[in-house]
Amino acid sequence: MRIPLTWLREYAQVPAEATAEDVMAELVKVGFEEEDVHRPLDEISGPIVVGQVLTMEPEPQSNGKTINWCTVRVVPEGTAQTLDIDGIDPSGVQGIVCGAHNFAVGDKVVVTLPGAVLPGDFRITPRKTYGHVSAGMIASVRELGIGEDHDGILVLSTLGLDPELGTDALELLGLDDEAAEINVTPDRGYAFSIRGVAREYAHATDSVFTDPASRVTVADAGGPGHAVVLADQAPIYGKAGCDRFVARTVSGVNPAAPTPPWMAARLRLAGMRSISLPVDISNYVMLELGSPLHFYDAEKVTGAITVRRAKDGETLTTLDGKVRRLHHEDLLITDESGAIGIAGVMGGASTEVTGATSRILIEAAHFEEVSIARSRRRHKLPSEASKRFERGVDPAMAPVAAQRAVDLLVELAGGTEETTATDAGSARPPAPIFLPSGYTSARIGLEFSQAQVMGSLTDLGAQVEKVDGGYQVTAPSWRYDLLSKDDLTEEVARLVGYHLIPSTLPTAPPGRGYSRTQQQRRRVVQALADFGLTETLAYPFVSQAANETFGVAEAGAPRRAVKLANPLSEEFGFLRTSMLPGLVETAKRNHSRGFHDLALFESGLVFLPGETMGTAAIPPLGAKPAEDVLAGLYAGIPYQPLSMAAVFTGKDSPASPGHAPRGWDWADALDAARLVADVVGVELVVGQGSHQAFHPGRTAELSLRSGEVVGYAGELHPKVLAQLNMPARTVAMEINAEKVFAAAPDVIVAKEISTYPVATQDVALVVPAEVPAQSVLDTLREGAGELLEDVALFDQYQGAGIPEGRKSLAFGLRFRAADRTLTSEEASTARASAVALAAERFGATQR
Repeated sequence: MRIPLTWLREYAQVPAEATAEDVMAELVKVGFEEEDVHRPLDEISGPIVVGQVLTMEPEPQSNGKTINWCTVRVVPEGTAQTLDIDGIDPSGVQGIVCGAHNFAVGDKVVVTLPGAVLPGDFRITPRKTYGHVSAGMIASVRELGIGEDHDGILVLSTLGLDPELGTDALELLGLDDEAAEINVTPDRGYAFSIRGVAREYAHATDSVFTDPASRVTVADAGGPGHAVVLADQAPIYGKAGCDRFVARTVSGVNPAAPTPPWMAARLRLAGMRSISLPVDISNYVMLELGSPLHFYDAEKVTGAITVRRAKDGETLTTLDGKVRRLHHEDLLITDESGAIGIAGVMGGASTEVTGATSRILIEAAHFEEVSIARSRRRHKLPSEASKRFERGVDPAMAPVAAQRAVDLLVELAGGTEETTATDAGSARPPAPIFLPSGYTSARIGLEFSQAQVMGSLTDLGAQVEKVDGGYQVTAPSWRYDLLSKDDLTEEVARLVGYHLIPSTLPTAPPGRGYSRTQQQRRRVVQALADFGLTETLAYPFVSQAANETFGVAEAGAPRRAVKLANPLSEEFGFLRTSMLPGLVETAKRNHSRGFHDLALFESGLVFLPGETMGTAAIPPLGAKPAEDVLAGLYAGIPYQPLSMAAVFTGKDSPASPGHAPRGWDWADALDAARLVADVVGVELVVGQGSHQAFHPGRTAELSLRSGEVVGYAGELHPKVLAQLNMPARTVAMEINAEKVFAAAPDVIVAKEISTYPVATQDVALVVPAEVPAQSVLDTLREGAGELLEDVALFDQYQGAGIPEGRKSLAFGLRFRAADRTLTSEEASTARASAVALAAERFGATQR
């Protein structure tokens, strides 16, 4: 919220010498946050004065352009020039070259004299151009930084101004003001107004606050105004979408009347551009009182106004010219022709106030917060009005804001106030809150007197009554956030002063450390980093195609995914069911920037919805849902297991003299997956696998000893890599870490290091080509018995000397006994037993 200081001074006792920084320092005391300072004089400086065009001589140029050689008086006639700056003529008349043509002799304009500085550090000096010495510049609104119009210069009569020559134009146009910008938290929507901020400034400085509403006299209605019907048949959470609607009418309005400079300057400093007088008045009242308004061309409204929910299939063309397909939850303003506005968000084009409008219907209403917030998000229509409505607006301000708008339209636009008025509905009054005596002191840790408690709450605008055992407090209509004794306690502490609360460091409770899963995850992540991989973090938002490719092993198999209601990008409209799409995208982005040798990993959650997703309705706010409702909510949340994935591209190390780097291959991806399991004490069973995203012959299926598949590792499919524009032979792995962690023992016991020597023997077996190497390895382990310490495949061969349809697998076997040195005969016997079992199961023969 930006607060122009001249505006704030009308309702709060801000010292004349106070700066925006001073104001923010005071507001910080009552819980606001500093954001920025907006001070036009930081970018623009004089001398910039009012001048009058005395002569204007068009001079065509050889480049086809016509310039005007002008003489401009910048001091009253008969008055000497008092500025002693190089380039300023003592006579008070300046010679200026101007390329604009939208002015005439006699017009009063803004003249930037030599020595002035315009926004962008544009310094004005006498300069020779087009055969003349131009000592100054006749300025446009864009050059002054007060608008975007650069088609012509600013003629002051178009603003309704006729100032004396030599008047300081910076002061005349409000450029000498400054604004303080503060951050307003969502629960304090009342501070999105000068009225709210002025009240808070008075709290902070213990000074007098003048309520802007007190300066507005709401006229008694001379009869019923425009008919209004409140007909919300489907309220959200049982709260009517509109509980108060005030309508007023002003006729004989001149919509082309200029916005006075003081109003335009305040709007500009508050962050709004001046558009037209009716629009500026509605915005001005909103900023001043915090109550958004909407103006209709009264002649275009047909019949009674009805506030209702949208019907299925209904559409509305909004003021931005877009056709909106409405949702049944949208709260609408309608007449006999249909929808004429989305309540509290944006009006319709059919009833827009234009240059031909002469009769304006003013809407000042109170809309329910959730309805406005949902419509704003649904239609992607953020506005100053919706920002206030969705945080809560004072319902008591509706007639005051409408009257303030009527008064300004009469004063500035020449309108006539119609005595009729409509005030439909009534907002629910705040419920009294009981605040026990001593409760505030006990909660805050600081002793508060009765005078401090009652004084603070009274200053807040609440009605406070001392009753037995405490205080009966009725919150003011603009403090819809005060609902409990804890809210009141916080307000007392805030207004008395946060700085008075003693700082006491609480004794920390004994901690239990990381959970089992947290410890496992940290060990695995550290191990992968030690293995040489770099951890990355990708968005969990992916495309449907990515989920269908990486999320299921079999092509065409069904895969349910969570579709986002409001995605950052329509292309990435789903939550991931696999970690690999984001990881591959990260690798692809690095490749495009010249980084080709990559080993990346990521750990995170994937989202696997079941048959039930979400709930049919959202429980109401303000009360804990019943157990069955909570159970339904939890049942609608997708299963979110922890997953770990890695992607390898390029080489394993940089090239150097005497060292040839090795390209990453499927074995590296498999090693990374095995490392995840090894660190937590789980043995993975590796077998030949099949996954649509992986190469059909270079894919390992990863399983637990129970047979449950927990992941895949290998080389990505060439077609997938080509579609993603990734280098060939990129390898990857993904493993369900949650299942691996669950299978891990509570305590990993290190094996005793034997002091007895190992006996090694090799064996090469010829088996059918379709037999997986892992199956043969498992059989050798089983057949060798307890003397076998380890077995590993070190070679696979098909070709000359091997019958067609068969392959040779070479294994290294390590034998060791825990209590003695093995003899060669014992090792050979164990080896023979292993070979015999392989021969029995697979028809294996020794090579």
